[in-house]
Amino acid sequence: MDIIQSLTTRFHLQTWQVENTVKLIDEGNTIPFIARYRKEVHGTLDDQVLRELADRLEYLRNLEKRREEVFASIEAQEKMTEEIAAALNKAETLAEIEDIYRPFKPKRRTRASIAREKGLEPLAQAIFAQDPKSPAALELAVEYIDEEKGVATAQDAVQGAMDIIAEDISDDANIRRKLRTLFISTGILESKASDEEAESVYGMYYDFNEPVNRIAGHRILAVDRGERENFLKVRIAVDAVKAADIINTAVLAPNTSPCTEAVRDAGKDAYDRLIFPSLERETRSMLTERAALAAIKVFADNLRELLLQPPVKGNVTLGLDPGYRTGCKTAVVDATGMVLDTGVLYITHSNAQREQAKETVKKLIAKHNITVIAIGNGTASKETEIFAAEILKEIKTEVAYMVVSEAGASVYSASKLAAEEFPQFDVSLRSAVSIARRLQDPLAELVKIDPKAIGVGQYQHDMPQKELGNALNGVVEYCVTGVGVDLNTASSPLLARVSGINASVAKNVVVFREDNGAFTARNQLKKVPKLGAKAFEQCAGFLRIAGGKNVLDNTGVHPESYTAAKNLLEQCDYALKDVAAGKIAELPARIAAIGEETAASQAGIGVPTLKDIVKELMRPGRDPRDELPPPMLRTDVMDIKDLVPGMELKGTVRNVIDFGAFVDIGVHQDGLVHISQIANRYIKHPSEVLKVGEVVTVWVISVDVQKQRIALTMKQPQNADEKH
Repeated sequence: MDIIQSLTTRFHLQTWQVENTVKLIDEGNTIPFIARYRKEVHGTLDDQVLRELADRLEYLRNLEKRREEVFASIEAQEKMTEEIAAALNKAETLAEIEDIYRPFKPKRRTRASIAREKGLEPLAQAIFAQDPKSPAALELAVEYIDEEKGVATAQDAVQGAMDIIAEDISDDANIRRKLRTLFISTGILESKASDEEAESVYGMYYDFNEPVNRIAGHRILAVDRGERENFLKVRIAVDAVKAADIINTAVLAPNTSPCTEAVRDAGKDAYDRLIFPSLERETRSMLTERAALAAIKVFADNLRELLLQPPVKGNVTLGLDPGYRTGCKTAVVDATGMVLDTGVLYITHSNAQREQAKETVKKLIAKHNITVIAIGNGTASKETEIFAAEILKEIKTEVAYMVVSEAGASVYSASKLAAEEFPQFDVSLRSAVSIARRLQDPLAELVKIDPKAIGVGQYQHDMPQKELGNALNGVVEYCVTGVGVDLNTASSPLLARVSGINASVAKNVVVFREDNGAFTARNQLKKVPKLGAKAFEQCAGFLRIAGGKNVLDNTGVHPESYTAAKNLLEQCDYALKDVAAGKIAELPARIAAIGEETAASQAGIGVPTLKDIVKELMRPGRDPRDELPPPMLRTDVMDIKDLVPGMELKGTVRNVIDFGAFVDIGVHQDGLVHISQIANRYIKHPSEVLKVGEVVTVWVISVDVQKQRIALTMKQPQNADEKH
């Protein structure tokens, strides 16, 4: 296989783009570095395409490796033919290669192998030949009777021969390929209740069927889980007549023979006993893999939007980690995330303790000039939210609150990292600190947690963990490098997410900073132990130094392009001091007057790099998240009982899944906007319209107080009195 050509066709690219990208990957460059700083080399492909191309490259190389292994194995058995070699060379998937290899694969003892040991292969060949002049199978079998070999009767011999024929039919790659197509194009996934009287969340799947080629991913995953939990029995239904026709067309001779019926029976046995169970497992596996890939993409998209939520900067924040028996843990952190105060409030115990807790919070607000409160959304969150809203009504200071997801907070607070960061605090207080910092800077705090524990997606625990981990780690890396990292304030977990830096080197950077003081220039990174030239190349452009010796160190301009940046400024009659002073407002116009291609050529760079440099020079130290709408802060809380159909509300999208989105509307219980209620046009997936963290306007369709279910719509009612 020509891997370059295959990638070119699959991604609709030009050959030079693929060749250059593969070379960059093979040279050990990271995807963020390639995407940002090698645009001219690969033709400005975006991060997502580059990651998909890298994944496909790995798959194709594994495919080639397996192809070579199968070639070697068949040749070692001295069974290689021109036809087999051609088929192997033509195979484009692992499944096709394995189908070809099946007849030559070492097998455990089977009915067919036992029959072969009894010397019945010549009989099988004679029956399968279906010579019109041949005697019937039983007559052919008489000479194979041998009690010492365990063949007591002619019928025993025929049965053994049919076992051999059945296995040969099952191993036929062409037959399998056609039946696989039948399963995928016409198969029906069916599920039934294991016990119809057993109540479960899988009730809708107790008598369910849907075509294999149309079933939605979230339903596949639900059925899989229901089967694992023994609530469902699942099968693939396929038209047996069509399957038999495929086999008979391939194995029955055109002229009728006394042996034809025996071969037909062997074909039926091959399908029922060998092929159907195998292809059913394969089809189920294919469905699960397809659904998992789609779910991982949704998880990754949601995580990206969550990590890129605008930080609530410049605010002293009170973090509240709700709880009943053990109380509500508190942590006050300053605008930089430094812990100022901690404690425990008892707001769900007696009225006296609740009032005392109120006074404590009021004193904290006054003492530390707290302007925002972050409330975890776990146990006792509703009571804590009501408690906070009451306090805000009783004070004159302007303070707002926001409920934040505490998914993964307990994982972080019990981690070795949290213990190193806050050795003086117990686990629960660390969690309160994390909740406060999540509001201040979601990205900087959430990178400390395994992305799989953040909980924005569906069925994440059912996903193939390696693929899920790779995808989510790629998202974190993309977000961190896209925003940029302050070299003098970043924690080692945040630094470890920067392109080219691993956990060990990240710790070395922090130690170097502690021993030598703040970095004043990017070049000082070269003095950090184990941070070599390659690592510096990969990471330097993503690290920022505010107030350093060179203003370019506080931009996304890579050190390798500093000379080009200065040249561009000189062409436009500017200098670096003008960048630092913010006096280059006319830079884009002056470059346009010169001509982008001319300016880029004189600077020794390409136009894509020129555009990136200009963008960075215009706003040194820029945080792209600041350009997004701010998160929605609240000062009051409603009860689910206050909701009525038709009511208009503002809410924050908390999770986007295959069948809709969950929206926080300030009543503690998130409402569901079903995919059919998101837009006035057809959409294939909610992510086409909605993003995690987005503030949206919704209207209430219905409320079930007992089941704590809220149905919402984003389709504006025709009039204010409309009831859905």
